[in-house]
Amino acid sequence: MKMYWVKTRWFIKKIFSRFVWDMCNATNTVYLTFDDGPTPEVTEWVLSVLKEHNIKATFFCIGNNIEKHPDIFKKVIDEGHTIANHTFNHLNGWNTSNQTYLENIDKTESLIAQYYSSFKNNKLFRPPYGRMKSSQAKEVLKKGYKIIMWDVLSADFDKTITPEKCLENITKNTRNGSIIIFHDSVKAYPNLKHALPSSIKYLKEKGFSFGVVS
Repeated sequence: MKMYWVKTRWFIKKIFSRFVWDMCNATNTVYLTFDDGPTPEVTEWVLSVLKEHNIKATFFCIGNNIEKHPDIFKKVIDEGHTIANHTFNHLNGWNTSNQTYLENIDKTESLIAQYYSSFKNNKLFRPPYGRMKSSQAKEVLKKGYKIIMWDVLSADFDKTITPEKCLENITKNTRNGSIIIFHDSVKAYPNLKHALPSSIKYLKEKGFSFGVVS
C-alpha cells in the first residue's frame, strides 16, 4: 500500500504555510525539480533531455553525492540549472536530532558553495521524504533558506507502479504553478526514462512553460 499523496492536499499547504508548495503565476509556468543526485548516468541523461527541450530545472542535491561525483555536479551548474540543498546523507528529520540534522545541512551548504556561488543569494532546501520537525524547520528558515516542498509527486521511485502510471501522475495533476518532483536516482530511472520526456511533451502541448524555483 502506498504511503504518499501524488497531489498535495490543500489543507496540508494551509497547515504548513511557511513552506513553498507551488508558485502560481500569470505565465502558465510549472517547475521541474529533481531530488537525490548527482547520480552517474541518470543525472547526465536528465541533463540531455532538459537540454534537448531548452528547459532549466532545480536540482535538490545530496552532499554525499556531490562529494562522490563533482564532475557531474559541475555539469549541472554549467548547464544553467539551479542547485538546492537536500542534506548530506538524505536524513529523515523525524528520526534525527536537531543538531545532527542542521549540521548535515550546513555540511552540504559548504560543499555547494565551493562550486556554486549563486547559492548564497537563493538558498533552497527540501527535506528528504518531506519529513522534518517543526523545530528543525524553524532553524532552517532562520538560516535564510526557503523550504521547497511540492504540488505533484511523480512517484518515479515507486517500483510497484508502471512508467505509464508515473506519467499519468503528472498529466492528471499538474496545474499552473505546480512544483513537480522527479528523482535522478538509480531506483527511479526505469520510470523516469518514460515519464520525464513524455511529461515534457504533454505539458508543452498544453501550453505550459518551465521555470526554476526561486
